Amino acid sequence: MKNSQRVNKLMSKVVVVGAGQAGAAAVAKLRNSGFDGQITMIGAEEALPYQRPPLSKKYMLGEIELERLFLRPQSFYDDHNITLQLGSHVTKIDRDARTVITDAGSLSYDNLILATGSWPRRLPPAIGGDLRGVYVMRDLSDADAMAAEFQKDRHVLIIGGGYIGLEAAAVAAQKGLRVTLVEMADRILQRVAAPQTSDYFRELHQKHDVAIKEGVGLDRLTGTDGQVSGARLTDGTELDIDFAIVGVGIAPATELAEAAGLEIDNGIKTNTFGQTSDPYIWAAGDCASFPHDGAMMRLESVPNAIDQAEVVAQNILGAQMAYTPKPWFWSDQYDIKLQIAGLNAGYDTVVTRKDGEATSFWYFNGDALLAVDAMNDPKSFMIGKRLIEAGKTADKSNVADPNFILKDLLKA
Repeated sequence: MKNSQRVNKLMSKVVVVGAGQAGAAAVAKLRNSGFDGQITMIGAEEALPYQRPPLSKKYMLGEIELERLFLRPQSFYDDHNITLQLGSHVTKIDRDARTVITDAGSLSYDNLILATGSWPRRLPPAIGGDLRGVYVMRDLSDADAMAAEFQKDRHVLIIGGGYIGLEAAAVAAQKGLRVTLVEMADRILQRVAAPQTSDYFRELHQKHDVAIKEGVGLDRLTGTDGQVSGARLTDGTELDIDFAIVGVGIAPATELAEAAGLEIDNGIKTNTFGQTSDPYIWAAGDCASFPHDGAMMRLESVPNAIDQAEVVAQNILGAQMAYTPKPWFWSDQYDIKLQIAGLNAGYDTVVTRKDGEATSFWYFNGDALLAVDAMNDPKSFMIGKRLIEAGKTADKSNVADPNFILKDLLKA
């Protein structure tokens, strides 16, 4: 606490650009760690900081109200003397003057945290990306804008077979729409999962009458009077559609950092403590890359945004704490909860475990356990996560044996 008090006196103003999961985690951690200086969080959206994952799931299904998306109520920010500047855009960072310029004026800082998140990749106008009725799913305004489109028996084209596209397909199918999903790669989830996981979710969606076309891309969208009405695919198929959802990945929001001359490498480059190339500017969340295993890694997940932001907050107060990622992710589709622990890059073997309706796929490189994909199997997820975080592995034959008690893996 002595170190914290010293920093409070010398660095009394913290400004956070970005009011998403990382920004909200950073300001809460600063206050909970004893920082008593000024905190201002600037967000482009009017809404209080909110959860984004439910937007493509429960929010679109009408199962969760807007207020339940909020990470904290307004009273939290009032009680903790955290100033929110919502509906405000930062246009420039003046590093020499340690000032951020917004459309509402300027604000000085002693430490600045960039939690600017990411942007959804959009289709170029040349192939119909600017037609009305073509949507991306990233924030509240996107979800609200397309809500009226989800009407029974309408036809939606979903472009991209990653998790965002599959979650949108699940919502549309549950609402009674006709759904066609196209994926340019040979299989859905090819970039992020093994063929076994792809097969599992392909079968799941086909059971719900989603038409999945793999190895097929979009040639162009067509429209009438500026409204999308059709699509031509790369295999020559012509579709009549009512609207389209684009889920072809995201890009880190680095524009502000680039304009300020900060170093960029797969996102806003940070050191192991979360500092950028400017020692008074920090970054966390989807926008930030950090050193890991000899390369710059960037993780697109809620847990990473929270953990990284909290480490940054503590390091502003002098903790000198290195950030160690503990990757885990999730996706909800129909009545299936997918939970992923670890990173599967470099796997050479996948072991399947089935225990009734619970299914999991365990990724190995040689004898080393890398990751686990668990479908309605929280036990496999939690045990796999604990093993990976502890640097331990698992005997493959035990994993594959449904009669083997998984908890015994933790005793090794």
